[in-house]
Amino acid sequence: MDSNGMKMKAHVVDRNLRLTQRVMSYLMTNPNLFEALPDKFELVVLPDDDPELRAYNLDLLDRYGSEARPVVFARLSVAQAEVTPQVFAPVLKAA
Repeated sequence: MDSNGMKMKAHVVDRNLRLTQRVMSYLMTNPNLFEALPDKFELVVLPDDDPELRAYNLDLLDRYGSEARPVVFARLSVAQAEVTPQVFAPVLKAA
């Protein structure tokens, strides 16, 4: 991978970490949401206003997602200061 590819990947990782931190912070301040989520789920962050990152995360799910774990999608806006995910939707992955 060339240096531009490495920079791109590092940038994507940084964006994912920041969004995942925001989602987890939201969950920790609203612990009642955990009651509605399945055990041992995989979290996939889908930013509504970052199509590149959304497509990247869906591609990661296709390549590396666990067949045995339910998937929870967290949709949110990158531009929003406050995180209020629009959807937490447990979905069983098709075999």
